[in-house]
Amino acid sequence: MDKKDVQYSWDTNALYASVEDWKKDVQKITDIADKIAEYHGKIFGSASNLFEVLNLEDEAGILIERAYVFASCKFHPDMSKGENKNLVETIQNTINAFSEKVSFVVPEIMSESIEKFNEFANEMPELKVYTKSMNDLFVQKPHILDEKSEALLVRMGDLAGSFDKIYDDLTVNDTEYKEIETPNGEKVVVNDANYGNALLNTDRNYRKKYFETLLGTYGKHINIISSNYYSSVKGDVYLAKSRNYNSAREKALAVNFVPESVYDNLINTVKKGTKPLQDYVKFRKEQLNIDDFYFYDFFVPIVKDIDKKYSYEEGMKLTIEATRILGEDYTELVKKSFTERWTDVFPGKNKRTGAYSTSAYGVHPYMLLNYDETLDDVFTLAHEMGHSMHSYFSNSTQPYVYANYSIFCAEVASTTNEMLLYHYLLERATSVDEKKLLLSKHLDDIRSTFYRQTMFADFEHQTHTLVEKGEALLPETLCGIHKKLNEDYYGKDFIADEFISYEWSRIPHFYSNFYVYQYATGISAAIAISRRILKEGKPAVDDYRKFLSSGSSDTPIELLKIAGVDMSTEKPINDTIDEFNETLKELMSLY
Repeated sequence: MDKKDVQYSWDTNALYASVEDWKKDVQKITDIADKIAEYHGKIFGSASNLFEVLNLEDEAGILIERAYVFASCKFHPDMSKGENKNLVETIQNTINAFSEKVSFVVPEIMSESIEKFNEFANEMPELKVYTKSMNDLFVQKPHILDEKSEALLVRMGDLAGSFDKIYDDLTVNDTEYKEIETPNGEKVVVNDANYGNALLNTDRNYRKKYFETLLGTYGKHINIISSNYYSSVKGDVYLAKSRNYNSAREKALAVNFVPESVYDNLINTVKKGTKPLQDYVKFRKEQLNIDDFYFYDFFVPIVKDIDKKYSYEEGMKLTIEATRILGEDYTELVKKSFTERWTDVFPGKNKRTGAYSTSAYGVHPYMLLNYDETLDDVFTLAHEMGHSMHSYFSNSTQPYVYANYSIFCAEVASTTNEMLLYHYLLERATSVDEKKLLLSKHLDDIRSTFYRQTMFADFEHQTHTLVEKGEALLPETLCGIHKKLNEDYYGKDFIADEFISYEWSRIPHFYSNFYVYQYATGISAAIAISRRILKEGKPAVDDYRKFLSSGSSDTPIELLKIAGVDMSTEKPINDTIDEFNETLKELMSLY
């Protein structure tokens, strides 16, 4: 297998044959903004005017998606190329200019009523496709401001996003990270890029030194990071108040029509279900034969490393077989993703790290991986394939206005694929060590995605509540909250020291307010769905496939009910806690 083979890079011709063709569409986006601007003050002049504006917005949205995905696909495989970075900057600037030019549309629509829209829809049936989106919009009418204020908030939103960039500049570009010596005598830079590998090391003194050096580096910048995060939270609170929301959390969840009770239900139910997590800490402590347990002891394997490698072709085969239960057409699409080069597969110099799936309406999805032949990489492949299939089926089934699924639902399909792969591999494990490895991985996945992200959601809620009460977020306040949460969630066998108190400061997701809770709800829904699929077969698969094809045609809570999950209740949260507990007991029985 030649990793440089063109087969392992993505084919962007499905998007554009050339950069020149791309430039033409970027110009079209600007032209469409000008066309929409011609309807300023006249949107509800007639049914045809309203339809034209909504249709032009859809047309622009489709072009924006396609142009942005193309620019990203050009830039991310080698981020050192200035000409490709310029593509991303160009389309981002075009999007910002478009948003500002058409910012009058929503306030102008809001000046009318849903009854007027329904009258137009009866007059012009083509408008009926927008009925749900219009109903959703008018529900938000109390939070839509006048035209000048909306234009101002577009600029304010751009300014509020600067805190994320400041954080990146500080932690990526301006912080000087120390070097320490590995157990092999090599020098390693103590930064976030090397963090994962360092904490997997069996040498506990090295793990301790790496963790304390890295968190100590963040600790030295804790004043500026605290001030930056405090400013970001104040921005969240300001925007929420400006739009007449009771809280920043209400505003963040309202985008997806998720009741705040869902957020509270997650935190409260998880807090009541931390005993299995604390039992896991105690079990790891015993297996590692240590007297005290720190955060850096969570990652080192407690089972024998099989050190098995999986070629990309083997990873694809496992993904295909594990998800075959989802239908023949699903399987054929996964195969097509390989033959049609939907994926940029292997790591490369100056390539973007991590993995993602992205899509543009009317074109197949694209995936970026940094596949390195580990078991984790196989799970990442299955994960991103889940995103891609969700996008494919929603885009193929829904009109553009409802094709994009909500962030609340975004991690469900991807994690369902991971759960199906886990059960597929567990059933076929050929040795006790292999079974231990899979059970241990499952526990770590639930710990990090369910318990840990809920703890972060708890942190966000507390910090925003303090600011909304007029209190300041001082370093000692933020570090104190985080330290206490670690003590409460992980229990008496876990030592929450000075360094873990700094850990909140290395979490970039906090600059996307009230986002992380969706990782916890996502894995809860995925565990419930995969369990049902494996138990019931076709009826559950049929329901799940309806969910995959539903886009945003209903609220996320209602869409998940189609797949048999009600996230407004404690059940899927408790089921996830039960799954963790059952997995831990099964692992313990093998010792």
